[in-house]
Amino acid sequence: MPSARRRAGCERVRIDHRDFAEWRVMSKLAALGGTAAVPTNRRHVPWPLVQDEDRKAVLDALDGARLVSDTDGVNPVSALEEAWARRFGFEHCVAVSNGTAALSVALAALGVGPGDEVIVPALSFIATGLAPVHQMAVPVFADIDPVTFNIDPDDLERRITARTRAIIPVHLHGAPADMDRITEIARRHGLAVIEDAAQAPGATHRGRPVGGIGAAGAFSLQVSKNIPTCGEGGLLVTRDAELAEAMRRGRQFGEVIEAGRERDYISYGLGWNHKMNALQAAFTIAQLDRYDEYERARQHNVTEFLARLAQLPGLRVPTALPDTTHAWHILRFRFDPAAFGLDGVRPEALRGALRRLLRAEGVPMSQYQLMPLPDQKVFTDRAGFGSGYPWAVTGAPGTVAGEGYPVTRAVIADSLTLQKRHLHPEAGELLGLYADAFEKVWANRDMVATFAKAAS
Repeated sequence: MPSARRRAGCERVRIDHRDFAEWRVMSKLAALGGTAAVPTNRRHVPWPLVQDEDRKAVLDALDGARLVSDTDGVNPVSALEEAWARRFGFEHCVAVSNGTAALSVALAALGVGPGDEVIVPALSFIATGLAPVHQMAVPVFADIDPVTFNIDPDDLERRITARTRAIIPVHLHGAPADMDRITEIARRHGLAVIEDAAQAPGATHRGRPVGGIGAAGAFSLQVSKNIPTCGEGGLLVTRDAELAEAMRRGRQFGEVIEAGRERDYISYGLGWNHKMNALQAAFTIAQLDRYDEYERARQHNVTEFLARLAQLPGLRVPTALPDTTHAWHILRFRFDPAAFGLDGVRPEALRGALRRLLRAEGVPMSQYQLMPLPDQKVFTDRAGFGSGYPWAVTGAPGTVAGEGYPVTRAVIADSLTLQKRHLHPEAGELLGLYADAFEKVWANRDMVATFAKAAS
């Protein structure tokens, strides 16, 4: 019979062996049969977070008598406009059907039309480039900053011509653009600035809320946004009362809708049917009431998450300019093969390997935006209103796929994004698991190298 000490020692060895075996399984990449860092039952995080107060707000609006914005008196749409302006410090707010409509209505209200050019960033959602085309104006694309992913002021200024009428800087992913430089350039050249703040409600630039710095600002309330509605919605903000009235006419067939004044059904100018309905507005008001609580949690969770990932070689985490507040709508990560220890490997190959391995671990990395805006067929084929319009109005050559925009192309080639999951106010623990997954993949850099080199 072995002694008690020996039996204890054997038991300790068995425990150590079990721990070691478990460690090997856990450290083995999930793509190769190991245990995923993020358990399957932890991966679903709802967004938007629909609470009882959201349901009640929608039902109350449904039971009300004012379901559209053109009814006389206070209605949920006008209540949302007032609440949004009050919360973020805007003087005037105009609700519309979606963020794309917001951009188009703003351009129209500022008089942008056929023969004009509008400078937009080469990296953005398609709506930023389409909005000028909706006004028969030509979108002119400028390259971006490699850190904030927003329009590069120097490249912007190089693209100004005698036909340029406006600039649409995008606060991409929630990071404020360099509004000091952009507004100074616009002032010198006599251009209007319309901020595309679709992804950036609550973001600030030197203490000022984005959207309220240029002539007008456009927000999206689409269901994936930081402050959502139950579907689609948009908001316009401005300091200019006359511009606000022009935008109200634009959303309502060119009509003038005033409290206490009977509707006359007269169009005083070109307009559209871009109204928001009461159910969308009521839902967003309820979400806005919880915004401060959600934002505090999101800032804490995302900051801690990015601090962990910033320690990993070859990984550049998202950041913002000094004196700005980032809204963290989307988190974009860039990967540097040389800093990762993979000289000579194409960025696309490393990006592809990391996407495969991280997704296997349960981190839903995606390649948001597959090409620069100027490479979209609607622009390269000049597929506007037929016969090459609006480009034919000015004789502008349009765009050629593959030309220019080196920073935009580099960012698309070497980056992946994380979306939606981190918006939930209780996502801190999940982000911790995501960080575990990143660290696990980086601990297996030899295997990452194997996958990346095979794809090069």
